[in-house]
Amino acid sequence: METMIGVIGGSGVYQIDGLDDAEWVDVASPFGTPSDQVLTGRLGGVRMAFLPRHGRGHVHSPTSVPYRANIDALKRLGVTDVISVSACGSFREEMAPGDFVIVDQFIDRTFGREKSFFGEGLVAHVSVAHPTCPRLSEACAMAARAAGVTVHEGGTYLAMEGPQFSSLAESKLYREVWGCDVIGMTNMPEAKLAREAELCYASVAMVTDYDSWHPHHGEVDIAEIIATLSGNADKARAMVAGLPALLGAARLPCPHGCDRALDTAILTAPDRRDPAMVEKLSAIAGRVL
Repeated sequence: METMIGVIGGSGVYQIDGLDDAEWVDVASPFGTPSDQVLTGRLGGVRMAFLPRHGRGHVHSPTSVPYRANIDALKRLGVTDVISVSACGSFREEMAPGDFVIVDQFIDRTFGREKSFFGEGLVAHVSVAHPTCPRLSEACAMAARAAGVTVHEGGTYLAMEGPQFSSLAESKLYREVWGCDVIGMTNMPEAKLAREAELCYASVAMVTDYDSWHPHHGEVDIAEIIATLSGNADKARAMVAGLPALLGAARLPCPHGCDRALDTAILTAPDRRDPAMVEKLSAIAGRVL
């Protein structure tokens, strides 16, 4: 099987440079229209697809991002490994603006989004006890460090609905009581959907601010965030450039089972499955259906 790296770019990351045979392509999905066209090509001999999560020009809010269509479109293109790049606030002094945090856990506080490909007529339950892929996360950490980025491996990401930033009371709750490390608005339900699609998923959270808990930084300042985003975007592109050499062109089975997440997940008996749902899920779950 051939490796294909899918990069989902967050705020500030709307383009990936240096792709050979670069082409923006339309991908039709039964789950709606993806955030934008997908930029395809090769980088270091490895196939790559880039999708700007908010669309070029930043037209989607965190709630309106078509998460299911995005993951389905990447799966249809042949993506095997998804790298999520997103801006975040930090709850830890040592996780400073400009640093990258390789997230390994989530607390999902979103409420206005479709969170599963499955449903009535075809029911499935996947495990997200460990929602990111250690192999892919390690590659991201190595590539980021090689690009000169300060990297923190491991961290809990609080996914909030937004689009407003946290109140001071919320920020203190997430930091002091719940023990979260970073906060953002877009990694959920994205990580859950990637698991349902049997895709390896790594989350690279790029710190832009200290949310509102920090006594010396005050509330989130959007002007400061935008300034930090520019530098983070350059670092993200440098990280992505180093991934092909680490992942290789030949795709081996995931040692952590991400690519087999549906082996025992589907509960609906074969003779009771809705044919329309089976067709709709042809890319996501075709291997087991």
